[in-house]
Amino acid sequence: MTPIEGVWILEPQVFGDSRGYFMEVYQQADFERHIGKVTFIQDNESKSSYGVLRGLHYQGGEYSQAKLVRVMKGRVLDVAVDLRKSSPTFGQHFMVELNEDNKRQLFIPRGFAHGFLVLSDEAVFCYKVDNAYAPEHEHSICYDDPTLAIKWPIDSADIKLSQKDIAGLPFSNAVLFE
Repeated sequence: MTPIEGVWILEPQVFGDSRGYFMEVYQQADFERHIGKVTFIQDNESKSSYGVLRGLHYQGGEYSQAKLVRVMKGRVLDVAVDLRKSSPTFGQHFMVELNEDNKRQLFIPRGFAHGFLVLSDEAVFCYKVDNAYAPEHEHSICYDDPTLAIKWPIDSADIKLSQKDIAGLPFSNAVLFE
């Protein structure tokens, strides 16, 4: 559990020896015992270079997505922002480093914006989602919104954004969840 209700860090058990390692990346019964029932419908993967910041993204309303994210290669700083108006942590964010060595995963429930910043030369980022991609319901919040005050650990001049993220809205204009 993290300080924000519903956001979880998962640390899989890793069995290593001289040949390498083995771990169960996702085990449904174990996941449901700790977090609850989530029906993931799709796995996604992205590859990015140092300084790429993807986010803060989310889909609104019934198109909202829960995500289970991890890093297969490299290092990222992963961020979840609570957009649930009724939440005691509304507008707050949680951040954690995910990397190929710690093998941590982060579960982000529906009602959150999500983003990550690549800290290594390159990163391969994988995630499961529980709802289909619906571009007409997708939103982006400015990564550097002063209300959110996220402290990204690299110089802003080194951050690389997509056109969608450059056009991100301020938090004050975000589509929120009840």
